[in-house]
Order: sequence, then C-alpha cells, then structure tokens
Amino acid sequence: MNEAKRNAYHKLKMERKQAQIHASMDKATDEKGLLIVITGSGKGKSTSAFGMVARALGHGMKVGVCQFIKSRTDTGEEAFFSAQEGVDWHVLGDGFTWDTQDRTQDIETSEKGWKIAQQMLSDESYDLVILDELTYLLSYQYLDKNTVLEDIKSRPFMQHVVVTGRSALAELREIADTVSEIKEEKHAYKSGIKAQIGVDL
Repeated sequence: MNEAKRNAYHKLKMERKQAQIHASMDKATDEKGLLIVITGSGKGKSTSAFGMVARALGHGMKVGVCQFIKSRTDTGEEAFFSAQEGVDWHVLGDGFTWDTQDRTQDIETSEKGWKIAQQMLSDESYDLVILDELTYLLSYQYLDKNTVLEDIKSRPFMQHVVVTGRSALAELREIADTVSEIKEEKHAYKSGIKAQIGVDL
C-alpha cells in the first residue's frame, strides 16, 4: 500500500471512529454523582484518585479526602492539597495493619475515621469525596459493610465518590458506576528500590 492509499485508509478509519464516539456521547445524557472504585494489585490507585482531586479543584469544586490506612502526614500529596482552598484533608489511620498488629485498635480507629467520612457523605457542599484505602476496612471487617454501603448510596445526588484499595468487595463493585482494576506487572520495590520522594511519597 502506497502512502496516498495509507493516508486515505487512515482518514476513512478515523471518520468511522469519530462517528461511533459521537453516537455514544449523544446517548450519554444523564447527570449524577458517580461512585468510582479503583482497585487491584498494581501501583497508582491513590495516585489516580488524587489526580481527580486536581481536576475537581480546577473546576472550583469542594473536595473532601479521607485516608484510612496511612498515618504519615509528610507525603507530597497531603502537603500540596491540604494547603489548597477547597480541600478538606484528613489522615485517619494508625499505619498499615501489619504495623499496628492490633485488631481492636484498628477497629476503633476505623470507626472514628468513618464518622468523618459520614459527615462528608451527608454534606452536599462536597462535590467530590475521596475514600482512600477504604477497601481494607471492609475486607478486614473493621467497619460494618452494610452501614458503609448505605452511607455511600444515601449521599447527595450530585456528589462524586472515589474509593481506592485492593480487593474491593463484590457488593461495592456492584453499586459503583465505574470500576477500574489496576494490575501489577512490575514494581521497583521488588527490585530492592525504596520508595522515592515525589513518586511514591
């Protein structure tokens, strides 16, 4: 195939693709607050959620962030976003479960943290709520599953919610509007490279 034919074929292919995309967009007319679940074993779940924080702020929206597992407050995202007008940022964990090694403490911490999340989920002034690493609190049964799911479902109609963490429960996936599964193919840590400032922290 010569260059002219290749170009003509490409143009025809892109015209068809454009028509298909426009047809799909024309059908998508509903507007509502979305529940987005970002799960899987790969790196980038929280990073993706924080990207949506930046996007929401760019539109002048109010954002609430609940970090349920992490206890450190020296990460780059916390330092940057907590200083932004329109962001309500809460670090609610005691550290990873293998650090605390205390189920009773983890349950108490989780329940205290969820009270803050409940306030956000019942407040229509929050346009976007990030529930970072919430999946662990459900899979370890630190929080009552039915209570959490009902709180999320009962939120203001136009409020968007993003849940991150591995092994999202089937019930959470079921009520979600969008579910993304991030797969790990390689990870620097497994090659002996420690967490890097500006990339991991």
